[in-house]
Amino acid sequence: MAQLNVSNNEAKQSINLKLSPTTVVTKLNPVQKPFVMLGVLASVIMLIAILAVANGTQGVLFIIGLALGATLLHARFGFTSAFRRFASVGNGQGLQAHMLMLAVASTLFAIILSTGFSFTGIEPKGYVSPVGVSVLFGAFIFGIGMQLGNGCASGTLYSLGGGSSSMILTLLSFVAGSTLGAYHFSFWMEDTPALPPISLATSTGLGYGGALAVQLVLFALIYWVTLQIAKKRKAPAMKALPTTTGWKKVLRGSWPLFAAAIVLAVLNALTLTVRGTPWGITSAFALWGGKALMAMGIDVTSWGYFSTDANIAALNNTVLADSTSVMNFGIILGALISAASQGNFKPGKIKPGVAGASIIGGLLMGYGARLAFGCNIGAYFGGIASFSLHGWVWAIMAMLGTMVALFIRPLFGLKNPKPNDSVC
Repeated sequence: MAQLNVSNNEAKQSINLKLSPTTVVTKLNPVQKPFVMLGVLASVIMLIAILAVANGTQGVLFIIGLALGATLLHARFGFTSAFRRFASVGNGQGLQAHMLMLAVASTLFAIILSTGFSFTGIEPKGYVSPVGVSVLFGAFIFGIGMQLGNGCASGTLYSLGGGSSSMILTLLSFVAGSTLGAYHFSFWMEDTPALPPISLATSTGLGYGGALAVQLVLFALIYWVTLQIAKKRKAPAMKALPTTTGWKKVLRGSWPLFAAAIVLAVLNALTLTVRGTPWGITSAFALWGGKALMAMGIDVTSWGYFSTDANIAALNNTVLADSTSVMNFGIILGALISAASQGNFKPGKIKPGVAGASIIGGLLMGYGARLAFGCNIGAYFGGIASFSLHGWVWAIMAMLGTMVALFIRPLFGLKNPKPNDSVC
């Protein structure tokens, strides 16, 4: 009888891991109307400024940024937390959402890239980058950094907009690390070995249809493996986020993780058809750092990273003309409006340990992103959706970095999920 009870409990746990909801209907905090109004007003002013100094395309990208920030905030869609939960206790719910997101994005990207479809006349091109020592090392230290900073590139922006005070330190350090990576860029690109850019679609003869089929099989396999690992390790489920019912759920409640995954995939594909490249974040950080140094009289145009015509033009132009920057501003403001709508915009004090981890984490992420041709968005999300081998390599190395970071986090007073937690 005891053995039967154990078997029943394991079966129930397996079902729970597969079907555990990521949201639960409950009473929500009151809307923080002043902050909602502040966020909306700032967004309107920003949009008017973008249209005045740039063009309509930049305005559309800013609006897409707002939508990205709202989606990330409403679902608390994590890349950092997904990697940490899986590495520490075997919970794969976050990675399963990633697989759905990547499957939808890859399908849309395959259609767009193979047909050249564009809303603006700009030829769409995916993120396909070389695989070498710079990617291996950069993604590895990015994995460590995002666990110390408690947020990846997208997580830093939407958490900052959502009221996380420590993300101010993470973002500033992220910019500093990106700038340092830009300074060392030529060394990593010219003096370390690397393979040429490899596309599963165009470098293999598979074409976009064949490459899509291969990736869909890989996504399904990874999904299945995460289920088996969660079952074997008896992983605790994710803590469900508060939500409500009806149309209020869209503006006030938390969104199911899988719904947000689909929305993010569609928004990334929309970005590709509007500006000609997928969603990215960290190139703007290097630009901001370069502009800051230029303002202090330091000429960065001689650096390998900034020496291209495009980057020199960006340094000499307003940041509102930089598509990645305006999308980043949109993410922050979209998250602010969404957090205030949920009544959760509550900045607090920063503990010394968290402050130290945020600074170190930001520096590692910024430097790592420059070396690895992107972050969790540009390299992992955009790279894999573009059928680039470097995106898959990035994912593996960032996971290894996460595993190492689990031993470092407690030194700063940061907690890791435990196997005996009821939720993680």
